[in-house]
Amino acid sequence: MRGNFQKYKHRPWFRTFRRFCGQLILPFIIFQFIRTMFLPTVFDVLLLSFFIVIAISIYFEII
Repeated sequence: MRGNFQKYKHRPWFRTFRRFCGQLILPFIIFQFIRTMFLPTVFDVLLLSFFIVIAISIYFEII
């Protein structure tokens, strides 16, 4: 746990939205990874990279 943890740093709607996105991002990553394996385009690779960055930032509580 981080030392500078503040429980009420963000508004409740933002915490709920972040939790919601955290639950949905993994299925999106899996679907996009499978799609990228079969039809690799530049857009698919960039979208997969974007999803991975979002997932890491949610996991490490950057956003």
